[in-house]
Amino acid sequence: MISQRLHTRVFVCTRPVDMRKSFDTLAHLVRTDLGRDPLSGEIFLFLSRTRHTAKALLWDGTGLCLYAKRLERQRFASPWRDDGKPINLTASELALFFEGSTLVFRAPLSPPTRTLQVLAPPTLDPR
Repeated sequence: MISQRLHTRVFVCTRPVDMRKSFDTLAHLVRTDLGRDPLSGEIFLFLSRTRHTAKALLWDGTGLCLYAKRLERQRFASPWRDDGKPINLTASELALFFEGSTLVFRAPLSPPTRTLQVLAPPTLDPR
């Protein structure tokens, strides 16, 4: 099961990948194509050319994990872009993607992340 931590970052490879690739080759693609560290705890998503198969690579703290799913009757949403900009998903959007949702990559499906704001300390009333 892929971790569903709230702030897990998901990076998507924006070009088709041969699904015969395994741990080491996908980790190399993470370094070269995505410019990220495969041992960072982030999730990296790869799709086949036909978009019937997807793989996710992640470091769980003890080793690399490789998750794969093949859709039988439909295709995964297409992340491929010509602009070269990286695609980031939230953990919730990743779950929708693996369920076969066609809305992923079309529009943001998760609300923007909220940052913790430090409130001013309460002032004491001298009365």
